[in-house]
Amino acid sequence: MIVTSGNTSAPVSSMHLLVVDDDVEITQIFSRYFGSHGFRVSTAGDGVQMRRILDAEPVDLVVLDLGLPGEDGLSLTRHLREHWNGPVIIVTGRGESVDRVVGLELGADDYVTKPFDLRELLARVRSVLRRASAPSKAAPRLTEHDRYAFDGYVLDSHSHNVVGPEGKPLALTSGEFALLRIFVEHANQVLSRDQLMTHIHGRDAGPYDRAIDVQIGRLRRKIEADPADPQRIKSIRGAGYLFSPAVRKI
Repeated sequence: MIVTSGNTSAPVSSMHLLVVDDDVEITQIFSRYFGSHGFRVSTAGDGVQMRRILDAEPVDLVVLDLGLPGEDGLSLTRHLREHWNGPVIIVTGRGESVDRVVGLELGADDYVTKPFDLRELLARVRSVLRRASAPSKAAPRLTEHDRYAFDGYVLDSHSHNVVGPEGKPLALTSGEFALLRIFVEHANQVLSRDQLMTHIHGRDAGPYDRAIDVQIGRLRRKIEADPADPQRIKSIRGAGYLFSPAVRKI
């Protein structure tokens, strides 16, 4: 179920969205709504069509329903993370919390739960696209505040790039990069789950919302020597998380 609302004024976008859902009526609603807000929308009913579109032309973001028949959305999320580096928003049913968590663990950037208001999805799409903006887009000249160094890592907030101590770039999703950037900008401060969710997703964490915990687990596996005993992203019991390295602007 999708809840439609009155149109809101919005800037025109040139972004290309790919909506993967086997319900033709839903994809038509998506196409009309996002098309009215300036997006170019392609639709696919299954994984075969999804791959064909991704192979044929650039796509800026995929909206993927996990409840697909046959090759399900979780398998397609895994495929996207292994073969495509763009952002993914997964769509789940209200009772599919396990699938939602697994989808986030596989690397989805955000999620919406059915039923949802299309305005909410539009806001999520714009938020994720802002985080995943390509460095080739026109942008202000770099300043000293755009790059941070910690423990041999260098984070460049302008290019959305993180280079490790060995000089190799880290493969981070847009959500993982946004999370690390928040930690770096608030080093040695305890941040609650609600604060992190608000910074990254623009909403508070619900009582059963594990999105931040899942992304922190993924990020720890990429920047911690021992993710089971994290020294950089520390859990503060009853309070949240603390990023412990000394950070300097370069």
